[in-house]
Amino acid sequence: MKRTKNRRAVGFLLAALMALAGCNGGAHVVQRSATSSSAGIVAGPVVASPVFGDADPVEWKGRGPFAYPVHGIDVSRYQTSVDWTTARAYGVSFAFIKATEGADHADSGFQRHWYGAAQAGVPRGAYHFYYFCRSAAEQARWFIANVPRERGALPPVLDLEWNAGSRTCPHRPDANTVLSEVQTFLNMVGSYYDQQPIVYTTPDFWEHNQLWRLHGAQPWLRSVAAHPSERYPGEDWTFWQYSGTGLVPGVAGQVDLNTFAGSHRDWAAWVADQSL
Repeated sequence: MKRTKNRRAVGFLLAALMALAGCNGGAHVVQRSATSSSAGIVAGPVVASPVFGDADPVEWKGRGPFAYPVHGIDVSRYQTSVDWTTARAYGVSFAFIKATEGADHADSGFQRHWYGAAQAGVPRGAYHFYYFCRSAAEQARWFIANVPRERGALPPVLDLEWNAGSRTCPHRPDANTVLSEVQTFLNMVGSYYDQQPIVYTTPDFWEHNQLWRLHGAQPWLRSVAAHPSERYPGEDWTFWQYSGTGLVPGVAGQVDLNTFAGSHRDWAAWVADQSL
């Protein structure tokens, strides 16, 4: 997930956001529990109106992200401090947490975020950042070695995007190679966790590699200036990343914002069906 280095005015904006939420009595909470009896996780009361801000807001035309009620974040070591209880109270209904990259890198923030989110009752899943200079099988084994097969976990995520700034692996395989290798990763990880994996990607990567040809994966699509239907015409999606510059009470600095493609009832059913 792409990170921004723009930190100007973040502290002021976040303070103003929290003050505004306080004046309004906090987030609007729907007293419906997204509980999965099979997963053993209780997501708690779901916030109907997330109280989020944005350091670089977009003027949405047509159907924007807040037409959908269930929102969450994705985090890595770059989010050095997260008060998960506060974040949940202000509208974070789920989180995806970076666990691994390539076949030998583990994110230093994973354990802290993984258990912090769980303690606050935030459903969470782990993601792997794909590295094009190691085999898919090696990377799948590395992910499995670092991410527990744990009750309450959301499906594993594979983050697929070109990393033009990589000093060690600027390689861009052809589409058929990408699809074959990615399918190997999805098959191995999906089988181990007994879940249907999620694939996160960007418009250019999706189009260049024809990711609609993949089998057994749920799409998580990045589109920070338009609805996914404009960037991925005709494609269904499960999650939509709509900002990389979000401001969320409880999260230090900027964070990626995401929404789920359904209602509160749909979310509760999805959690119950997808969790381990």
